[in-house]
Amino acid sequence: MMAAMLPSSAPGNTKIDSLRTPQLLGLVGEIGYLIAIPAAVLGFGGAYIDKTLETSPLFIIIGLAIALTSSMLAIWHRIKPLLQP
Repeated sequence: MMAAMLPSSAPGNTKIDSLRTPQLLGLVGEIGYLIAIPAAVLGFGGAYIDKTLETSPLFIIIGLAIALTSSMLAIWHRIKPLLQP
């Protein structure tokens, strides 16, 4: 569905179409790390700050929002070159 929204989504038109299965699996693993590491670090960091300052969910929510934003940007910068012809 995502490919239908992109302007140059014809089959064989992007670099991602030329990737083989091991390369795609590596890309999926990399995306997993790009999501998991910021979420874990900033989520646990927020929990630690909340416990220290007694501000219960405030810094957890802020940390996870920053993690979500940074993960989206990192994934976009990783995938963007593959979507160009």
